[in-house]
Amino acid sequence: MRKLGKLLASIATTASIAAIATAAQAQSAEQSSANTPRPGTADQAPGTRMSADDVEYNTDIVVTASIRRSLEEAAGIKQDALQVVDSIVAEDIGKFPDPTTAAALQRVPGIQTEVGADNEIAGVRIRGLNDILTTIDGREVFSTTGRNFDLQDLPATALARVDVIKTSTANLIEGGIAGLIDLQLNKPFKFRRPALVMTARGNYAVNDGKFNPQFAILATDRWQTGIGEIGALVNVSYRRSDFDRPYLYENIRRSTRAAPFNLPGYASQNVAGGVSQNGTFDRTQANAALQWQASPFVQVYLDGIYTNYHSNNATYFMESQLFSGGTQISNVKATDNCFLALVNPGGQAAGAAAVANGTATQEQLCEIDSATYTNPTAFASTQARYQNRDNYVFGGGVKFDRGRGHLKLDVAYQKSKDVTELFIIDIGKRLPEVLVESNTPDGGRYTFTGNPLNDPAGFAFRNGLNQNFQKSVGELFQARIDGSFDLDGPLEEIQYGVRFANRSAAYDQALVNTQAPGGDLATLLSSVNLPADFLAPTVGIPGINDDAPWLSPNPDYLRSAAGRDVLRGIYNVALGDPAYAPDRHFDAREKTMSGYGQMRYAFDLGGAVSLDGAFGARATWTDRRIAGAGLVTTGGVPTAENRVAKTSDFDFLPNASIRARFGGGLQARLVYARAIRRPDFGSLNPGLTYIRNFNPNVQPNGSAGNPDLKSQKTDSYDATLEYFFKKGYLAVGGYYRNITNRVVNRGSLETIDGFDYIISRPRNIGEVTLKGVEAGGQMFFDFLPGPLSGLGAQANFTYADSKVGGDDPLAGYQLIGVSKYNFNVGLLYEKHGLSGRLIYNYRSTWITQDATGLAGVRPLDDGQIANGTLPRFFQYVRPGGRLDFGIGYDLTKQVRIDVGGTNILRHKYRSYFLPGGFNGDTRWDDATYTIGIRARI
Repeated sequence: MRKLGKLLASIATTASIAAIATAAQAQSAEQSSANTPRPGTADQAPGTRMSADDVEYNTDIVVTASIRRSLEEAAGIKQDALQVVDSIVAEDIGKFPDPTTAAALQRVPGIQTEVGADNEIAGVRIRGLNDILTTIDGREVFSTTGRNFDLQDLPATALARVDVIKTSTANLIEGGIAGLIDLQLNKPFKFRRPALVMTARGNYAVNDGKFNPQFAILATDRWQTGIGEIGALVNVSYRRSDFDRPYLYENIRRSTRAAPFNLPGYASQNVAGGVSQNGTFDRTQANAALQWQASPFVQVYLDGIYTNYHSNNATYFMESQLFSGGTQISNVKATDNCFLALVNPGGQAAGAAAVANGTATQEQLCEIDSATYTNPTAFASTQARYQNRDNYVFGGGVKFDRGRGHLKLDVAYQKSKDVTELFIIDIGKRLPEVLVESNTPDGGRYTFTGNPLNDPAGFAFRNGLNQNFQKSVGELFQARIDGSFDLDGPLEEIQYGVRFANRSAAYDQALVNTQAPGGDLATLLSSVNLPADFLAPTVGIPGINDDAPWLSPNPDYLRSAAGRDVLRGIYNVALGDPAYAPDRHFDAREKTMSGYGQMRYAFDLGGAVSLDGAFGARATWTDRRIAGAGLVTTGGVPTAENRVAKTSDFDFLPNASIRARFGGGLQARLVYARAIRRPDFGSLNPGLTYIRNFNPNVQPNGSAGNPDLKSQKTDSYDATLEYFFKKGYLAVGGYYRNITNRVVNRGSLETIDGFDYIISRPRNIGEVTLKGVEAGGQMFFDFLPGPLSGLGAQANFTYADSKVGGDDPLAGYQLIGVSKYNFNVGLLYEKHGLSGRLIYNYRSTWITQDATGLAGVRPLDDGQIANGTLPRFFQYVRPGGRLDFGIGYDLTKQVRIDVGGTNILRHKYRSYFLPGGFNGDTRWDDATYTIGIRARI
């Protein structure tokens, strides 16, 4: 605390000195810029001519949304920026072009997204990388113990604008090697008149078949008072969603040479099953802002935002274990996908141990296309989940603008907390017969003859009772001072600043896994005292029993305190929620001090040609301490061992940009920047945790951090050529990233106390290169006759080529999560109060996981024969696209209605394994239709 006090005192002293110096310089300046929009504010990207606070809504603006206006403003931001920036601007107050922030971002060149378990667009990547720093109004934000921020936590109705900044500059907070996403909220001084805007919407999800409500309201006003002008704004939104996302999975393949089949020559699915993920979540958001123009030169502001995600949901598994004892196989039909594999006695891929002890066998295998499995075991599992996540951000500051001098002090505090309770019960029985087809158009198809899992008779407890309770908390205090001074001559402006950040992260977990009472399938449900509604029908899965439901433990019962204790009694474990375990705790503290200096320049070369740009550097010091506990087994007794890791880092981050303007809207730019990405706290956790799994078909697993992880660093180079014209723009650019110390996670087989576990560990893999091309444009066809003159179009294309270098085992492969090709094409219309857009987004194949550590058979290579090292094995996602639309009409100048739809072509997520070409998951992404009304009073 003493060090923190001294540091804050130092910052305050620096601010005072800077304010006095700036004021003195300002008084001698000839020009005064009080109360006027000022280009290049210190907390914005250089060249961004106006901040969100500077742009005012026009006096006569009405609720009418304007696609064209928002696209033109976004193009203006792109044109004026001195580095590579793409923006999304709200079409009107509270009206973003897509229902969520992440959904809107997928239209930006270079952005790739994924669909989460609850059918929300998530997993945002810039040029294939997810190492993104997120800010809200220039302040760093995050989710709990991570570095990233879950963009779906902030609804689009709260946003005025989003900037995707792909190359860093000295005045931007460090921490994103992929780039920075700045979310800008509405502020009261943006409005010249009082405003009250209300939105009501109904959203219909096709998979679930339910309508859900969504509301938002924004109110703002500003007043002249005896102490200056004061503005206030409040924005509140609420959304409820019922969701259902089913998927069918084809897990690893095993050789049928192993028991119970003893039939050489075939590669069979290990299991046949699927998952239904469904439930309900609520998202609540509120933000407020006060602005006070205390004098012509001084503005004081205070603001805050709160978001909440609350969900009761469940993951239902329906699975048959095809290699269970006593199972027989018949009616085998093989594909022509045949290969030579190295197999252990269990029919799985042979590793070094099997090679060393001589039990590995080379075998020619052909993939089974279809077969009948008689008398296999099966289980129905309910993973009942409760989750609550809160984010609070409060801050304030002072802006000083007089003449040529500009100074801003900003202080903010954030707390992000997530509590998740997961309670899992498995039940099962023997099945008479399962028909498995592995290669249908939707991946696979399974028929559990007679659907016996929909009959309550004969169910018994299986595998184990799993209780997984987690709490993650992250806090951040940040303070920064940014200043600038306008100069005469080619050197236009000098920018400078300092920032202090004090970050903490804490994680706790209680993980209890207890074997089924009496052993697997030993205790019938009918023999214990359970209520009649303990079993409940689930939502079906396409591809399994023609989408028929089955019975599974009721998730409401598993979430209730009384129901949990009844089951704990049956499993003979302690009643009540388990206490957080000391061996699963980590605590991190990180302090960062940064300072920067940057110069903007501009000069004419004669005629219409001019040059401008910026150069500067940012220096950052980081001290970090992280304490965790690993579970270490000595003499068969597991004990928690505390471990502490301390690190100190210094990084120097230079940047430079140059832009040439040739007149007539044609310009080119070259940009260089160095950026860093600090490791996630969970990845740094020095502890090792693992747990036995009582499901014989699931490999026991665990995880370990790596306190020796280094920060990732990148040197980035961008070159663009852009042409802006009255109706739109065209742009093309190339980029190159050289990333060092790239962090990846991979599971590997480790033997602990006589048991094999897949332990996932992060590591730095050395050098990675990422290069590619981005091209895009937009325009409106005003030259067309009549109503056709309202037509417009936009499109963008991204090529991303990534490669791991050095002597790492992944050398030569592309990065996980990077699609090589990504494009968006859209048709726009706006005329006579009618507006709409039809947008198609496409993403090519990408790797979703390095599956080398899994036990599935695969074609062998020379390395495996020589030393038992498993050949590389990856799970890929097939290419695909989503088609979305939105249409709106102005009933009056104050009232607007609209309809829309997302993923209306019902794109499915489909994965596969290479080498081998085996099908993996098929996931039925939802289609959503919406209808809404907006009014301004």
